[in-house]
Amino acid sequence: MMWFLLCVGLLIGGYFIYGTFVEKVFGINEKRQTPAFSQTDGVDYVPMSKGKVYLIQLLNIAGVGPIFGPILGALYGPAAMLWIVIGCIFAGAVHDYFSGMLSVRNGGQSVPNLAGKYLGKSAKHFMNVFAIILLLLVGVVFISAPAGLLGKLTGWDVSIFVAIIFVYYLIATVVPVDKIIGRLYPFFGALLFFMSFGLAFAIMLSSEHSLLPNVQAGDFFQNLNPKDMPLWPALFITIACGAISGFHATQSPLMARCVENEKNGRFVFFGAMIGEGIIALLWCAIALSYFHGVEGLSTGMAGNPANVVYEASTGLLGAVGGFMAILGVIILPITSGDTAFRSARLILAEFFKMPQVALPKRLVLAIPLFVIGGLLTQVDFGVIWRYFGVANQATAVLMLWTASAYLLRHNKLHWITTIPAMFMTTVVITFLLNSATLGAGLPMTLSTIAGSISTLVITALLIVKTKGKGEVDSDGELPDEA
Repeated sequence: MMWFLLCVGLLIGGYFIYGTFVEKVFGINEKRQTPAFSQTDGVDYVPMSKGKVYLIQLLNIAGVGPIFGPILGALYGPAAMLWIVIGCIFAGAVHDYFSGMLSVRNGGQSVPNLAGKYLGKSAKHFMNVFAIILLLLVGVVFISAPAGLLGKLTGWDVSIFVAIIFVYYLIATVVPVDKIIGRLYPFFGALLFFMSFGLAFAIMLSSEHSLLPNVQAGDFFQNLNPKDMPLWPALFITIACGAISGFHATQSPLMARCVENEKNGRFVFFGAMIGEGIIALLWCAIALSYFHGVEGLSTGMAGNPANVVYEASTGLLGAVGGFMAILGVIILPITSGDTAFRSARLILAEFFKMPQVALPKRLVLAIPLFVIGGLLTQVDFGVIWRYFGVANQATAVLMLWTASAYLLRHNKLHWITTIPAMFMTTVVITFLLNSATLGAGLPMTLSTIAGSISTLVITALLIVKTKGKGEVDSDGELPDEA
């Protein structure tokens, strides 16, 4: 239990210490009017309180990523928890903060437009395609996972729940943000906290199970995978949403359109990622503890993380409490899936310069997205998840480089985003070069060397081409920023 509490303490400390430092580097302006007020439209730009925006942001970014990813990552042992802590504080929370605050500074624009502004038109076009693909994959993943759990709970055909969730997604995608998302998500947030803390207290009080009882300090630096799967770079692709996730960059602009003041940014964007990191830690620890180590976890999982959720929840909280916990796990992906499709609609709206106040115009963009999403649900879930993992981290890489370009142009400390960008760039390139199913199938050593060299070249090019580019006004901001 000591190790778990220490990890949670480090995450909370990271919010107050490193989060404050990141905020200072960015340089908030409490007097600057946010898009929620300057562009209010009653649909997507709607001012909301800090607490409500935080809960919606947390639910938007959570999904099954901080549950399924850490459970799969737990097969490598406590090293997964170490990456969650380090990755969440120095990469994921920084990534989320800049994706949110750069959107606030640029009228609530989405990631492709931000990438285009700070990295160039080629990056914008690439990001437009990549973001839409990622959001469609997310939407499909976050339909299949909850539908499967609902089918397991009720015994009904999974396709029934797929259809029901699709209908809900369509409605939530086109109605004003404060009608469903703004009203229901705070309640869902309470259910999420019940699920998280309920399971934590249950395993702490359990006579049969203890929280990480036999973990030693050295275990955090070892690969304990029972099948000898290599930790590098797979762990950093497998655990996405609990440490760093590009999907979050597509979600942060949704709440950037609702934030009332720039001073709320650290709590909403940095803080929500820290909250997700705590959820990821919890599920990683439960997976290792409930099944008494990686060997038992591998057997109990049987290839599907949903089995771990079901067994641990019902085993620790009983039938009723377990049902409530599983319901929380079901709601998490649903509350991310609907905003994934909403984000895709808004990205297309920006690309086609199509105002979204009128309902018919929202439907024109939303319906084709759902048709494509419906077709993708017929693809094997395992295949979709692999492509989602790579696309997710590649999107995070591009967002981090966008933030670095912003800081370089403003002569600010860019290393807070450049260092995590370099690390994740190496991870993605190495993974793609090494993977036999998704990439070139090259040897790991060669892939790592090539990934490292490529990263150094990208870093040098960015710094040389971007540093000091563009003149700033008296407030230290680029003239074209609102």
